[in-house]
Amino acid sequence: MRKLSLIAAAFIAAGAVLGSVGCAVTSGQSSVGQYVDDSTITARVKTKMATDPTVSAMRIDVKTVNGTVQLAGFATSQAEKEAAGKMAADVPDVKSVRNDIIVRAPSN
Repeated sequence: MRKLSLIAAAFIAAGAVLGSVGCAVTSGQSSVGQYVDDSTITARVKTKMATDPTVSAMRIDVKTVNGTVQLAGFATSQAEKEAAGKMAADVPDVKSVRNDIIVRAPSN
């Protein structure tokens, strides 16, 4: 009976571990490797924006799914929006860019 309880506990533990690993990949992504690649792309885009004086990294959100970068947030000019899109497109492994940045005048 004790041996059966240990086997059952082992299966439950294994199921919990495997279940949590599966949760690491978000919906629409094919593998943990793809998730890591997307995270790397997002980090590279944010780093480029943070080091460029023409784009405000604080007002622009970057998400990547399967190599497609989505930009959202606010820019103070059309030129800033376009620069952000070009920066994202120039990052290695980016398949496409969805530039949903809204242009609006800065508030006082």
